[in-house]
Amino acid sequence: MMVNLFSTFDPSTSINLSLNWMSIIIGLIIMPMLYWLLPNRYNMVFIMLFNNLSKEFKMLLGNNSFGMNMMIISLFTYILMNNMMGLLPYIFTSSSHLVFTLTLALPLWLSLMIYGWMNKTQMMFAHLIPIGTPMALMPFMVLIETTSNLIRPGSLAVRLTANMIAGHLLMSLLGNNMTNANTLIMPLIMLIQTMLMLFETAVSVIQAYVFSILMTLYSSEVN
Repeated sequence: MMVNLFSTFDPSTSINLSLNWMSIIIGLIIMPMLYWLLPNRYNMVFIMLFNNLSKEFKMLLGNNSFGMNMMIISLFTYILMNNMMGLLPYIFTSSSHLVFTLTLALPLWLSLMIYGWMNKTQMMFAHLIPIGTPMALMPFMVLIETTSNLIRPGSLAVRLTANMIAGHLLMSLLGNNMTNANTLIMPLIMLIQTMLMLFETAVSVIQAYVFSILMTLYSSEVN
């Protein structure tokens, strides 16, 4: 039962050629043509979203971090697109795999660490010991802060993967039980599925925002 349940997220569904990972870029391929006609409603929605995100990220990054701001907004859009693609029927959920999330989190975190330790070494050392730490606790705080810093890419990847896979597993369980369900119970299951779908839509947006805002907080320590 569990093997069949988790096979929903198996990327190797084809013996000769697996096109599941094409869902990562299919959102860019099937971009509505109206998006490129200015002005239009698609473009206005994206502009409003990007402006609000830019204002919030500038509070953490500062006004002189235009490039980093645009990169975090692009990261948010990319994760949101893949999360939303996973809600469609028969579409591979790429963001529910650690291969996808670690590929995003690890290079970004590693580049920030290399830049910080090479250019702002004293500031990076200062982050290892919080202000007001007693002298006796300083060695332990260095170990704790170093450990928490090293597990940041793993926590980012696991957080996004776990939140995306949990709702999909629950919907898969309910969907498998609908074939054997009673006629009286089926409307209740359909109602629960609809509520779960709305909940998963909210989770997709929230997790994309959480991933990008945490990456912004990590980069603000280096600025």
